[in-house]
Amino acid sequence: MIRLGSVIGPFEADFLAEFRHRLSCEQLRALAALRDCRSAASPMMQVQCSDCAHHQLVPHSCGHRLCPHCQHHESQQWRERQMQRLVPADYFLLTFTLPAEWRGLAAAHADVVFDSLMRCAWETVLRFSQNDRQLQGTPGAIAVLHTHARRLDFHPHVHLVVPAAAVDAATRRWRRKRRGKNGTVLFNEKAMAKVFRAKTLAAIEDAGIGLPAADSRQWVAHCQSVGSGEKALIHLGRYLYRGVIREQDIVACENGRVSFRYRNAQTGKSERRTLSGVDFLWLILQHVLPKGFRRARNFGFLHANCKRLIALLHLLLKFDPSRFKPARKERPAMLCACCDAVMAIVRTRIRPTSPAVVPDLPRVGVAI
Repeated sequence: MIRLGSVIGPFEADFLAEFRHRLSCEQLRALAALRDCRSAASPMMQVQCSDCAHHQLVPHSCGHRLCPHCQHHESQQWRERQMQRLVPADYFLLTFTLPAEWRGLAAAHADVVFDSLMRCAWETVLRFSQNDRQLQGTPGAIAVLHTHARRLDFHPHVHLVVPAAAVDAATRRWRRKRRGKNGTVLFNEKAMAKVFRAKTLAAIEDAGIGLPAADSRQWVAHCQSVGSGEKALIHLGRYLYRGVIREQDIVACENGRVSFRYRNAQTGKSERRTLSGVDFLWLILQHVLPKGFRRARNFGFLHANCKRLIALLHLLLKFDPSRFKPARKERPAMLCACCDAVMAIVRTRIRPTSPAVVPDLPRVGVAI
């Protein structure tokens, strides 16, 4: 396996020479964090054996949300929280995609465009739910922003996991979509795409940003049935905190070029993409989100402030979401090299005195 940090080192100087004028402060910080993650250049923590008092310095993980081997524990916690909000209804995965003509605008005004993209996707679902004859109420949604396609190109889109149910606060009623002969149908995709386009155009204009000269009339909204919603949440949670590429998919780094593999969505087969090391780094860093931007949000009756409502629904509908709770993976303990006893953390955030203080150690159990 080729570490992402080892790819950054050989190409960083050439990359900065070519792209520094296009990089934001967040992207520069991300580059440094990915390069130094769990290496001798990162801050250290002191661990000590509980038996033999042996102690050593271990490098910290960077904790950056673009890093492919950090925040696994946070990803697991997010999945567990969403599983506890599941309700007895048929679930759908809705995807709202920004047209290619808008990607330049999204890159230049990421904070405004991404926020508008998520809000307008939710407002579209809310409007359709309130106008639906079977629902007539406020739905719930778990939304996650993605900025990349499988080939890692810039491709902003929002996924919403939505139960085919709604709460009518005025009449205190819970309604679900009825299943027909061909299963449950949520909303019309073409109609959602038109409403989503209109709302997004209005939101961008209200923000004072000029619209693209060329605008696609074919905006895309996709609606897919995902059963109980469990698998969709696991899929979204898997990529929520782990960057845009797995280190296992970086297959070669030689002769100034980097190759990685991805799965073709049309054929389902694994393919390989090769490009220069400088272009590869730009491909990764263009997906750095603005500082403080929340790429995972809950709306409607699935909002974090609706815990009492969700608990009441579980009680009245006799639904126990704990059966969907995934098996918890505990963080592996650090073991002493002398006696195999558990090592305890004594101090954190120790500055390395020199690059040669600590070798590049294994990453087991050091996600602090």
